[in-house]
Amino acid sequence: MIEELLPRPVATAEAFGDPAGEPVPFPGEEHLLAHAVPARRREFTTARACARRALGLLGEPRAAIPYDSSRAPVWPAGIVGSITHCVGYRAAAVARAEDLAVLGFDAEPHDPLDHTGVLHMVTGAEERAHLAELTALRPEVHWDRALFSAKESVYKAWSPLTGRWLDFTEATVTFQPRTATFSARLLVDGPLVDGVALRGFEGRFLVRGGLLLTATTVSRVPGAASGADNGPDLGAARRFRAGQPLARSRGTP
Repeated sequence: MIEELLPRPVATAEAFGDPAGEPVPFPGEEHLLAHAVPARRREFTTARACARRALGLLGEPRAAIPYDSSRAPVWPAGIVGSITHCVGYRAAAVARAEDLAVLGFDAEPHDPLDHTGVLHMVTGAEERAHLAELTALRPEVHWDRALFSAKESVYKAWSPLTGRWLDFTEATVTFQPRTATFSARLLVDGPLVDGVALRGFEGRFLVRGGLLLTATTVSRVPGAASGADNGPDLGAARRFRAGQPLARSRGTP
């Protein structure tokens, strides 16, 4: 599924479940799971296995993939990538840094957000009006969850470019249902990418099989830092502790 949202330089791998039996961490990743509950161990090891399969498609050797202090994956030198996992889905996408400046993607269950408090936490008034219009047009899509996912993807792209936090309210997302794309306009100063100031992100979304996926990348083309095929993901800009799945989304270690 995820390969449908990302440009050709990106290698992807996904899984719709975990192997039977007790998961065995890859050498060098055992300490990352020392205190993890069984469900966390399974999703982590499956998602990391996807990441190694994707790296293999680029000709990279199998290696441990730790995470940093923000719990974002630490990729081999010269590689950019993103990992996601939710109920029933684990996936990874990687590319060479010479091809893409950054990429980010997110997967969520295609369900509405838990309650209105979450919605007001992750949106502005302009976005909530946009969501109402989208719901009237395409009521079969849970647009609130789609917006949350798009911002998660954007954060995952923003973070490695800046090393800074991006709050949910510091970007405004707009969807284009006919083309299954979205735009994220930054409300704060963006980083320089190949000497060009990044003012926002462009991405794609997909709803299928009870899942909702979003993705964004930023290309290594001088003078261009956006495009539905060329932009990072707006991941999770802030940890929201009202629900564990939402809180865990940011960074997706």
